[in-house]
Amino acid sequence: MIAYGTIDERAAALQDEMVALRRDFHAHPELGFEERRSSAAIARYLSGLGLEVRTGLASTGVAAVLQGSRPGRTLMLRADMDALPIQELNDVDYRSKNPGVMHACGHDGHMAILLGAARLLSSLKDSLSGRIVFVFQPAEENLGGAQSMIDDGVLDNPRVDAALGLHLISILPHGYVGTRSGPFMASVDVFTTRIHGRGGHSAMPGGSVDAIALSADLLSGLNDHVRRGLPDGSRFLVNIGTIHGGTAPNVVADLVELQGTVRCLDDPVRPLIRDLMEGFLRETMTPRDARFELDYLQGYPIVVNDPAMTDLLVGAAGRVVGPDHVIDMPPAMASEDMAFYLQRVPGCYFFVGAGSDDAGMNAPHHNPRFAIDERSLGTGLKTLCLAAVDYLESS
Repeated sequence: MIAYGTIDERAAALQDEMVALRRDFHAHPELGFEERRSSAAIARYLSGLGLEVRTGLASTGVAAVLQGSRPGRTLMLRADMDALPIQELNDVDYRSKNPGVMHACGHDGHMAILLGAARLLSSLKDSLSGRIVFVFQPAEENLGGAQSMIDDGVLDNPRVDAALGLHLISILPHGYVGTRSGPFMASVDVFTTRIHGRGGHSAMPGGSVDAIALSADLLSGLNDHVRRGLPDGSRFLVNIGTIHGGTAPNVVADLVELQGTVRCLDDPVRPLIRDLMEGFLRETMTPRDARFELDYLQGYPIVVNDPAMTDLLVGAAGRVVGPDHVIDMPPAMASEDMAFYLQRVPGCYFFVGAGSDDAGMNAPHHNPRFAIDERSLGTGLKTLCLAAVDYLESS
């Protein structure tokens, strides 16, 4: 049996290396499916550990297999690699060197933690049963790189039995870990609605159909209509994020386009929302001689944590940060494509606190001043490695 003290000691020895890795990734951010520099650096690092490395998964993804000394189950540990189209405003010497691109969601830290885990667990391979697959996935932000990794066989060779993943999060302070069993993060779908009216002169609006006025009815009434059509207590959120219409101030607009998202924490409710939206559009537009189109793209599923894997993770986290610092998180309306893996294998996705009010590291994610308390790298490393060891030893 591998003692926690061994993991704690080896993690402490890796802290400076993880910080250096994280800062290098931070200085060279890359957008989804463009993570070529990051992917190459990761593959070199893993090859240097003597692991079996596969590259080119989902274009820029990397997977590496650590073989233990005895037969057993296979556990996947996953990190995402992509950055965001944001111009960084932090004044640090490792500030983004790529104009308009920034690691503003912590994925630089995720890569550093998983590389640290690969090194730490490789040093323990003679005491491990089974296998660990280290997965570095492209394009988590909006593009669903997880599904592309699955399509390229990341769960099949070797066959993965369970999965763990983490996210550094600024709303929790350093020294805390948060997760929950069951539905943890919402599904997300994206929709585009086009309202077709009839244009005209603003001084002579008779006979015209004002698409902008109709869009106002949609904005004010859609959420209430959907809510009344769903079972009481349904957990969902409809948000309209963009609206574009009109060509001149003296013209009655004949076209308005709206785009938004639908988030949901109840799988049976999810398909009902689209039908209710379409019904509301029909009821609103048809009597006014307007037409509509609704393009509805199903996105990420709900992140559902397996109860047994969550118990295992909570136990490991409690030994790292103390039981009082392991938070049973409320379900989040944010979304994560880790959900695709958890649809296929049992697993647990968890948050690692990376905020620090004292250091001014409390900017929200996707903000140009987002930063993390780098002590969180060690917390993530120890929690991930201890949970992995506990899982393999329970085989």
